[in-house]
Amino acid sequence: MSEIVAIYGSPRRTGNSATLLKKAVEGARAAGAEVDEIVLRDYKISPCLEIYGCKKEGECAIKDDFQQVRDRILAAKGMMIASPIFFYTVSAHVKILMDRFQSLWVKKYWVDQTPFNSWTPSRKGFVISVGATRGKKLFDGMLLTMKYFFDVLDMELWDSLLCRQLDFEGDLDKHPEYLDQAFIRGGEFARAVRSGSCGTV
Repeated sequence: MSEIVAIYGSPRRTGNSATLLKKAVEGARAAGAEVDEIVLRDYKISPCLEIYGCKKEGECAIKDDFQQVRDRILAAKGMMIASPIFFYTVSAHVKILMDRFQSLWVKKYWVDQTPFNSWTPSRKGFVISVGATRGKKLFDGMLLTMKYFFDVLDMELWDSLLCRQLDFEGDLDKHPEYLDQAFIRGGEFARAVRSGSCGTV
């Protein structure tokens, strides 16, 4: 079991969000954390088919790579997840993963009948996202989506690193400060996960 799981949600293996997450992973490891890296594009995960096979026990009826990824996420105390912005929200790879976690929502709120807003966070999440524009609400939709995804995981949003004016591969060369911030925040996140301290958001 790793302390932290790092989820790469970009369609590009070496894109801007992936590069920033890789730097955050370096920071976390430099702080002594064990990190399990998952590149979503390497896994075969079907979209949710809304067949509600999960209503009985909260277990998804579709058997593919989701179960492996889910178990690795649930085994970690902290999750770093990175996604570029597509139409003001997460990438398709991340959205498919989120939608498959609907089975855990069913388990939490229907099967186990956990009262809404009554759970205590047991994990921490750190979000990294990049977008090309300067729009004031560029990251609002993504952060709201992440908030409700984290709810299913009993996870609090520890912090986020939101980087603008990044689109094409190589754009990070113009913003080395983003890489420095990712490394620093990765180390801080590792220490927060270990200490159980509250987030900064």
